[in-house]
Amino acid sequence: MTSIQYVTLEVTDTTAAEKFYADAFGLTDRIHVTRGDSPSSGFRGYTLSAVVPQPSTARSFFDSAVAAGATVLKPLASSLWGFGGLVQAPDGAIWNIATSSKKETGAPERQIDNVVLLIGAEDVGASKKFYVERGLTVNKSFGSYVDFDLGSSPVGLGLYKRRALAKSADVAPEGSGSHRIEVASDAGAFTDPDGFSWVAAS
Repeated sequence: MTSIQYVTLEVTDTTAAEKFYADAFGLTDRIHVTRGDSPSSGFRGYTLSAVVPQPSTARSFFDSAVAAGATVLKPLASSLWGFGGLVQAPDGAIWNIATSSKKETGAPERQIDNVVLLIGAEDVGASKKFYVERGLTVNKSFGSYVDFDLGSSPVGLGLYKRRALAKSADVAPEGSGSHRIEVASDAGAFTDPDGFSWVAAS
């Protein structure tokens, strides 16, 4: 079964980015950073999610991300699917901090259950086919959304229609240039139909 070990974000200041991810989320293992300044404008075509156990946990990580320098895109709020909010890290990555639980399920704790990379695909069907041909297994698929079954992988993967993903993040869908992200896994090295680069995990 395919496993994503970590994602690497291209940033202009690695020291600042490493401090942000350590202070905001404690994600020094699943989020790596590298120095670069590839041209990129507007929406980069993906979001990252920190999936947590309960609302108080979401609030804790949301507040620490903002305190560490993130910009609020969507304040924390309850919805049909649970509770959460969106922030944009200083490096430009958009983070959804969320839980499917609407009520507290235990004592407050800072724990991230899953990190999920959600790719905004222009053609979800074509991207789904591409990944399946490379050995990934579909867990759920409906409409413009696909969730892959990566078992106990440190990072999960999903596909969503690009415009819909931008709308959910409350940003304009237009964007060009580099995604400024690289996916490190055991699936091999390739570039997907939307230009996302995969490399062998080191």
